[in-house]
Amino acid sequence: MVSLPAPVDPGSKAVDDVVAAPELDGKGPLWLQIRRALANAILSGSWPAGTRVPSELVLTHHYATSRMTVHKAIQSLATEGLVQRRTRLGTLVTERARERPVIEIWDPADAVRRAGGRYGYRLIERETYHGEEGGAYRAGGGDVPILRIVCLHLFNDRPFQLEERFVNLRAAAGLERQPLDEVSPGQWLLAHVALTDVRHRISARGADARIAAHLDVPVGEACLVVERRTWNEATQVTLGRFWYPGEDHELEGAFRPAW
Repeated sequence: MVSLPAPVDPGSKAVDDVVAAPELDGKGPLWLQIRRALANAILSGSWPAGTRVPSELVLTHHYATSRMTVHKAIQSLATEGLVQRRTRLGTLVTERARERPVIEIWDPADAVRRAGGRYGYRLIERETYHGEEGGAYRAGGGDVPILRIVCLHLFNDRPFQLEERFVNLRAAAGLERQPLDEVSPGQWLLAHVALTDVRHRISARGADARIAAHLDVPVGEACLVVERRTWNEATQVTLGRFWYPGEDHELEGAFRPAW
């Protein structure tokens, strides 16, 4: 077991107490396991605001992996606002981590595995076009290249979530070169693109013929639909629509007041 820095006040010196590196669950890509372990320590309150997260070098040795793998995990936490990198102090758990949304949308692979299921993923469609060709997504100009992706997330080989996502390729450089046959667009974006604003809209809709076919439900079946828009400062990065078979899904959230 590696000894790690204890919670500190960002304006003070570290104290002598130590915290232990969280254990991995052994499920999925290693960087996602590391991200999940660190996020759980933060969201559970084990690492409160001000805790100094172990350095990338410490975690690299502890988990016997590459520094790039650890960096992807830490960067995804920073993107979510759970940690902040501070000169001379390292990476600290933020106050914002105690202010998580009442409804939190996790990566579907995490949700399936937390429920004890076997996760699967299938890429259905991908196409690239320019902003004026798609009325569903405007990204600040007609010449902006947009990648449209449709993919299916599975729970024990059954449809769990149908994802249709539009991505501004100027804000997500490199995504167009990814095959996305094995790694979902959400996982890639989480590791590579910083987000400063996320907005959700939740509704219930009947499945049309296309949606029903992908989710293996009758046409007209009530589905839970989450629409998510993300920005990096003033630039919109993604528009995503996520369809869930209504009878099998619910959203649950909890928060702890800061006082």
